[in-house]
Amino acid sequence: MTKRSKWGTNLGFLLAAIGSAVGLGNIWRFPYVAYENGGGAFLIPYFVALFTAGIPILMLEFALGHHKEASAPKAFRHIDRKWEWLGWWAVTFVLFGISLYYIVIIGWCANYMFFSLANSWGSDPNTFFFEKFLASSNSGVWDINGFRWPIVIAVAVIWFINWLITYGGVEKGIERAVKVMMPLLFVLTALIIIWALFLPGATKGIKHYVTPDFNKITDLKVWIAAYGQIFFSLSLGFGIMIAYSSYLSRDANIFKNSLIVGFTNSFYEVCAGFGVFSILGYMATRQGREIGEVVDSGIGLAFVAYPTAISLLPHGNLFGFLFFLLLIIAGISSTISIIEAFTSAVMDKFELSRRKVITTICIIGFFGSLAFTTNAGLSWLDIVDHFLNQYGLITVGIVEALIVGWLYRTDKLKAHIVSNLGLSGKRHKVFDYVILQLWMYCIRFVTPIALGIAIIHSLIREFGEPYEGYPISGIIVLGVGWILVTHIFAFGLSGLPWRGDEPEEKK
Repeated sequence: MTKRSKWGTNLGFLLAAIGSAVGLGNIWRFPYVAYENGGGAFLIPYFVALFTAGIPILMLEFALGHHKEASAPKAFRHIDRKWEWLGWWAVTFVLFGISLYYIVIIGWCANYMFFSLANSWGSDPNTFFFEKFLASSNSGVWDINGFRWPIVIAVAVIWFINWLITYGGVEKGIERAVKVMMPLLFVLTALIIIWALFLPGATKGIKHYVTPDFNKITDLKVWIAAYGQIFFSLSLGFGIMIAYSSYLSRDANIFKNSLIVGFTNSFYEVCAGFGVFSILGYMATRQGREIGEVVDSGIGLAFVAYPTAISLLPHGNLFGFLFFLLLIIAGISSTISIIEAFTSAVMDKFELSRRKVITTICIIGFFGSLAFTTNAGLSWLDIVDHFLNQYGLITVGIVEALIVGWLYRTDKLKAHIVSNLGLSGKRHKVFDYVILQLWMYCIRFVTPIALGIAIIHSLIREFGEPYEGYPISGIIVLGVGWILVTHIFAFGLSGLPWRGDEPEEKK
């Protein structure tokens, strides 16, 4: 039996877990979601979602991985061998789905980091991004004319960096890397926010970001958006947090670590929103337009709206370089965690060497990413991202809560959490009864119901009209097909015999 890797310090674990949670979506997705769903008022459902789903599921995954000292497949097999497939499905569709296109987006950021130095997008960032850089197909998802070589080269470099970090192992690879990357990420974020706050028109943007519209609080869509944002931004349902916590020392405080990771992630994305909307306020002021006319979501915000603002900024070249460097660091800190989650699972079951597993994964991953580097890559990315996030991750979250809450029973994990709190006497009993009883209630009832409503809502909308008007063939092959293929692959892996230390059920 191979000795299990361990974090050198609890700080290393926290930085790695926070690095996994803090990604591109915190910077370009959260500000727009908040703006669209009530501004400052959105923080009410957002923090309700954090307390009733985010931290409870995060604590569940930390406790499960730490208690069983196992990756996601092995941890679920501990509960019942028939649920091993769930762990494999989580780490499979995240690695061979989400990470494939996520690294392509990081590759875009790498290109744009250097484009910023010369304002390569000129006076029309929209045309430059979609027509010159991506050369996006106007004929549909199946009109593929070849690779975009600047993107391919950048993707190869990003996969190599991921390989280099994860090849070194948990303590000497990932922990060393995050101890450099995360402080740098926080410093760059602080610099950009401070820089942005002092720009003319910044207050105009911030006002639109935080002004509450309490009328939207009664809208079900706003609550669904809040739960979705929390779930995605904390890397829940990825199998990552289970693997990361399995490397912790036995005396680690699961409850405290869950709070630190959950609150740091939320604090980061709320603060990042101030920087984003300060820039948009400045851009609107310079162009004599309203905030609503310059606000864009997701990819449009990062690669169209921000380059436009960079062109207007004094010393915009430096600002742009730092901004896209920030996105690259945030992206890589997330992708190394995805690779590690799958690696941990393979090593647990098949007892293969880390270096062989990592090298194989990164080679396959690079060739898989090529599917998103063609001129049809943006359409493929959009479809696969929508289906894996809306249905893959949420399904894992629901099943995970139901399995642990009702089959394995959360009181077993509760006992494990309590044993490491270092509390005693009356304080121990109060904490046990109030806090952890609420956690158990959320896992068994609130979280599965909230996520269930979200997935039903998405399905109703899906049957109403094809997603973003894409052809049915594209949706079935790329969206539904990607989910089914990874599902079949997960069942296949779960059916293979164990060569490692096979877990006992319900221990």
